[in-house]
Amino acid sequence: MNTALLTGSSLLMSLISMAFQVWLAGRIGSAGIGLYQLVISVAFLCTTFAVSGVRFAATRLVSEEIGRERDWGIRGAMRRCFVYSLLFGTAAFLVLRYCAEMIGFLWIGDARTVRALRIMAYAMPMVSICSAISGYFTACGRVWKPTLVHFFEQIVTIALVAVFLEHSPAGDIEKNCSAVMLGTVCGDAISLAAMLLFYITDRGRHSAAGRPPLGLTSRMLKIALPLAFSAYARSALSTLEHLLVPRGLRSAGFSADRALSGYGTIQGMVMPIISFPACFLMALAELIIPELTEAQVQGRHEEIAKTVKSLLKKGAGYSLAVALVIFIFAERLGILIYSSPDAGHFLRLLAPLIPIMYTDMLCDGCLKGLGQQLWNMGINILDALLGVLLVWRLLPVYALTGYICIIYFNECLNFALSMTRLRKIVRLRTLS
Repeated sequence: MNTALLTGSSLLMSLISMAFQVWLAGRIGSAGIGLYQLVISVAFLCTTFAVSGVRFAATRLVSEEIGRERDWGIRGAMRRCFVYSLLFGTAAFLVLRYCAEMIGFLWIGDARTVRALRIMAYAMPMVSICSAISGYFTACGRVWKPTLVHFFEQIVTIALVAVFLEHSPAGDIEKNCSAVMLGTVCGDAISLAAMLLFYITDRGRHSAAGRPPLGLTSRMLKIALPLAFSAYARSALSTLEHLLVPRGLRSAGFSADRALSGYGTIQGMVMPIISFPACFLMALAELIIPELTEAQVQGRHEEIAKTVKSLLKKGAGYSLAVALVIFIFAERLGILIYSSPDAGHFLRLLAPLIPIMYTDMLCDGCLKGLGQQLWNMGINILDALLGVLLVWRLLPVYALTGYICIIYFNECLNFALSMTRLRKIVRLRTLS
């Protein structure tokens, strides 16, 4: 039931998000989308620091307490997660708010991003606390509550962005990007209020009788901090890769706006279409984490192997069907959704990669559920490091063709390493 709920809501939200992305691309243009993606890449790095593994730590800790039937340990775990969230969220706010000018000028190399970065800083503490609460509801199996909040947040955010863009001059991509960020931050504030209300009314389900188990803080830190440091490295490398793409395209002879346009077409137009059908698998990858954690704590190893095998088989079949449909109708989708032949062209080039991307997503969820999050992050760090090196060396020579090849190489390497580790942990001799 949770999977159906999360899948249905994800499909609906993805449809709304894609419609919004289409409208936004028409409103601010492909160059504006490119600038927006650069701001988002930096905001993603700061969000990674703000969250610092707290969502997974909350899910893992609460799942362990439920598996051991210790309700009184749940509240203690969440109190520690909230303090952790506030510390890292506030630190991320201070860094982004007061270093925005340096980041915009030196890192991104475009002064038009500074205002948007300063606005985005205010979202950091709110996102961090919401992540902890979302991890709690995932572990408890009541995903409908954060799902409802996220849906409401998305509607409010889109409405606010539309209002703010109406008062922003057309063609001024700096002010347009700032308007989008302002709408996003306002949506995050509303989401935080709703999530706190849901959590306060829900925690009464768990008995507060009894002392919290010893070592909760150390357990939380052992889960969150290694994951956080790994996430920092991966996000920093991923952000650096995204920032190097427009620079590499300019070195290949593209103008500044053309470089932003090419980057925006792939990351802001094509990738959302490829990611949209993955809603079903994303729901499974998220919900499988507490299920596998509880099974692991209780020693149900045969059940784990059976679940993982079934999940990967179904995911592979689904992703192959999606890849075939997108490959066949790529040009029509590009024209229909974005009125862009270039989007259709790149969509067809990337469609064969979909089975690998989707199955890798499921592998990541299984590894996290089995306590292999550090190994998973190590694979992702290697992937990001190679991405930076390849973008730096190949893009000035091969331009967008080189960028497509880099995406293929990184996704295939990530999948191969993740699947190898998962087979070793679960001892899957065959997926047939």
